[in-house]
Amino acid sequence: MLTNRYNRFAFFGNGKRNKEDLMTIRHATHCQIKQGIMIAALMLALPAGISAALAADAPTLPEDPVAKGLAIAEETDRRNQGFGDTKASMKMILENAYGETSERELRSMTLENETENEGDWTLNVFDRPRDVDGTALLTYSKILDPDDQWMYLPAVKRVKRISSVNKSGPFMGSEFAFEDFSSQEVGKYSYKWIRDEACPEPVADRTCHVTERYPLYEHSGYTRQVVWTDTQDYQPRKIEFYDRKDKLLKTLALTEYKLYQDKYWRAHDLYMENHVTGKSTRLTWEDYAFNTGLTEDDFNTNSLKRAR
Repeated sequence: MLTNRYNRFAFFGNGKRNKEDLMTIRHATHCQIKQGIMIAALMLALPAGISAALAADAPTLPEDPVAKGLAIAEETDRRNQGFGDTKASMKMILENAYGETSERELRSMTLENETENEGDWTLNVFDRPRDVDGTALLTYSKILDPDDQWMYLPAVKRVKRISSVNKSGPFMGSEFAFEDFSSQEVGKYSYKWIRDEACPEPVADRTCHVTERYPLYEHSGYTRQVVWTDTQDYQPRKIEFYDRKDKLLKTLALTEYKLYQDKYWRAHDLYMENHVTGKSTRLTWEDYAFNTGLTEDDFNTNSLKRAR
């Protein structure tokens, strides 16, 4: 293109160019071509470098669908390791089948647990409205054993242990079950890769791994879950939950991701829709803080009572 441009300039001049003029034009053309080649090389090198960096961080996945599904889950987990502890504020918006809404505000705390065969510890405490103020849920996630969960009910000033067979029930009237509030440890499920396809909105320009995961916990309320995992950051974008009759029960959309400490992705909007009841629950998160100094003493049944 540079050569053609300068040839047009030469041919449509006044026809009286001398040898010196032609040499000047040829020299300028040569410089422009050389400069163009250098710019093109730089333009090609930049994406290649970025691609190489991304490729270096991307996992090598096996071909077998079962092994591939597990590898995808392990990569998601690997990218979240080392966060220590977190605190965040949450708003829970409940909507019934008629479009009527109510809101609750709560605090969420998580302590990373690296003990083998155990998962992270979480504590969720309600602050508003007044009728649920001080209600708290403490969860010790396990791998194959039932999670340990306790709820503090300030109205009766009593800590209640949640039975292992009741964890498929709704949490505080929301469309999230008690087991949904447990840490999603890799060993809780078996996996299978199904296909790759476009991610759901608002990131439909990206590609997602679509996998199925099957709860190994015998009292789970789900037979399987279908997960859309972004191939760029390995974060879940959508999860479908199938009930014990293998019918689609709920869909969870995870959006508005933000990156913390250049490593940890957190979704700030979680929207759970119940396809059977027509109800929905939206969780919106803010004020995330990492490595705040939380310890095991902040996650016991006594801490439930004083968390208010």
